[in-house]
Amino acid sequence: MDNLRIFAMSFASVYPLYVAKVERKGRSKAELDEVICWLTGYDELGLAEAIADNRNFVEFFGQAPKMNPNTHLITGVVCGVRVEEIEDPLMQQIRYLDKLVDELARGKKIESILRS
Repeated sequence: MDNLRIFAMSFASVYPLYVAKVERKGRSKAELDEVICWLTGYDELGLAEAIADNRNFVEFFGQAPKMNPNTHLITGVVCGVRVEEIEDPLMQQIRYLDKLVDELARGKKIESILRS
């Protein structure tokens, strides 16, 4: 899948997949929302608006209130690529989100996921 296609995907179309993934593994939607809000700076209302507005990934991350300054602490492999080595900033943000969702689904403690 090329970057332009991923960037054009709506966050609202992917969000239910994230929810299903974490709930299948015994985690909650509230925990997922906490992780997304930590990463992007959205609050619960802002996240709900982003989903309702059907924003694509460019808009979702472009309108994010403030990316967390500790994103540089997110490391590891997603889709066979090390997230810290991704050169495109938007793709890196998307993969950061994927990595955090994966960590949540794998049962990692919230404190560790939020790099506290």
